[in-house]
Order: sequence, then C-alpha cells, then structure tokens
Amino acid sequence: MKIVIALGGNALGNNPEEQIQKAASAVKPLASLIKTGHQVTIAHGNGPQVGMINLAFETASLTDPKQPSMPFPECGAMSQGYIGYHLQTSLKKELSIGKMENPVVTLVTQVEVSKEDPAFSNPTKPIGSFYSKEDASELAKAKGYVMKEDANRGYRRVVPSPMPIDIVEIDSIKTLVNQGCVVITVGGGGIPVIRDKEGYQGVAAVIDKDFASAKLADLLDCDMLVILTAIDKVKINFGTKNELSLDNVSVVQLKKYIKEGHFHKGSMLPKVEAAIKFVEARQGRTAVIAFLDEAVEAVNGMAGTLIHN
Repeated sequence: MKIVIALGGNALGNNPEEQIQKAASAVKPLASLIKTGHQVTIAHGNGPQVGMINLAFETASLTDPKQPSMPFPECGAMSQGYIGYHLQTSLKKELSIGKMENPVVTLVTQVEVSKEDPAFSNPTKPIGSFYSKEDASELAKAKGYVMKEDANRGYRRVVPSPMPIDIVEIDSIKTLVNQGCVVITVGGGGIPVIRDKEGYQGVAAVIDKDFASAKLADLLDCDMLVILTAIDKVKINFGTKNELSLDNVSVVQLKKYIKEGHFHKGSMLPKVEAAIKFVEARQGRTAVIAFLDEAVEAVNGMAGTLIHN
C-alpha cells in the first residue's frame, strides 16, 4: 500500500538529545512496514522543537539588541532540517539492519495557504514561552506580536493556523517516492507560504500537522493515512465513566460525534477532521489513528481506530 504516516512532534522529545533516542524508537515500526513492501512517506509535527528554536532567538534578541530575531517561517525550516536529520539517520540505520537499501530523504517543504483564510484574522495557535502581562505588552509593542492569555498560566504569542491548499514541492516528492525513496516531508505542517506575483512568501503561521499530512496523502493518491499519537484509539465520552474506544467507524458516524462535541480542538479534533478529509476524497481509502508504537498493527487492522467511507 501507499501510506503517509504522521508522527506527532511530542513523540520526538523536547530537546535534541532526547529526540535522538525517541527518533530511533519511532522509526522501528516504520522500517518494519517498509520491509514488508509498503510505500511509506513520513510527515511529522514540530511543536516543541520550533518553540525551542523560536525561544532561543527571541531570548538572544531581547538580552542583546544586536542579535537578530529569526522570522517564524525560518524557525519552521530549521526544525524541519534537524528533525528530518534525526529521523532519516535513525531510519537508514534501522533499514540497513534488515539489508534494505531504500534511500531516505528529508525535504524542506513549503505548504501554500490562502491569504483570505479566516485564521489570519483570528490567531489562535500559541507558540513559545509564557510571559507576564507587562512583558507580553512590551513584546507586542516591540515586535508586533499578538499576545493572549493562555489558561491563566501567563501570556503567549499566538499565530494563525490556516488550512493547507497545496504543497509547493509536491512534484519533487512524487519523483522521489516513485524512485523508491522514503521521503520525510511537510515537517511541522510545512512552512506556510502565500503565493503572490513574485512567487511564494513565508508567513508567521502554523499549519496543523494532521491537515498537512492529509493533504500530502491526497496529492500522492495514497491508500491509507496513519496518524500516530499518544492515545491508542479515538474515544467518545473521553474521561468519563461512559468512555468508549472506537475500533472501526465510518465518516458519517464520526461527523455525528463531532457535532455532539466529543473531540477537543487542541487534541483529537484535528486528527479526526484530517482523517475525514482524506477518506471522503476518494472511495477505497482508509485512515487509522493509533498509538505510536502500534503502527504495524494499525496498518494490519489489529490496532487503533480504522476510519472508512
């Protein structure tokens, strides 16, 4: 099967040392899928990592005005590079143990969004550190950031989270995939760009990793989208005595559960909505939401929540 596998950024740790260890563990089931003949393309989140990069430059510029602050699209590109580096070296090593010679390539990827997307008029995605009200106000004046209070824990910078409409490097991705490469791409949802007369321009935004992964899987015309997370299955009535895990569910039923408010915006909702987008775009497709270590079992129908038309 042609599969896109989406790894959560939190599954890769909070610092480079931890990430090396977690990447080595995360790629083991992916290597197993490749060894059994599946055509695998890998996407990943970057929440903790891009926050760390952004904070480092922000702190340096605040303590020393001569130090440049780094635009957010460039921070995203940096995170794609070093996360991809850890994943591709770990995966290549794992494949070589099984005598597999598949090339593994990380592609820094731009994802097109619309300047008309309503997300740009209502930034909601928090990034970086928490600040006091006074420091947040100073940052807003100095850098033009939008700062909002986050769950009574302090103030954080928020950026828009627009929907992906295209992947700029999709032709390159297809060429690499067709040549037998395992491609690591749309890292962190991709670098958000808007097209204008001069080409593509990066914007300070965060594209949801799951929606970008669904777009990637759609453009590659994959058979399956696998979203790996920290929870074993999609659940309704989550956290209550009536909690129920879903083994096999249709798009129609999932839409009903969404209307009933079973999934939260900051956790399961985008995963479910991304899976629906991918599945309903073409007959015969399926999506699976499963625990990180159960990728092989999920693809084989023995773990996770299977979503179908």
